[in-house]
Amino acid sequence: MSDSIGTAAGKIWSFLDENGPASATKITTVTKLNKREVERAIGWLACEGKLDFETKGR
Repeated sequence: MSDSIGTAAGKIWSFLDENGPASATKITTVTKLNKREVERAIGWLACEGKLDFETKGR
């Protein structure tokens, strides 16, 4: 399982590096990962200190 989370994290990291900040919904749509994969990968990246979080709107 950690391999698949790591792979998803790499895909998200590359997406964010190329496109800048994005919502979890946009990441899910563009990367074609499912919601659970995105949530786990974001958690992985957050634990590694590789993400900054912003709250907008609602």
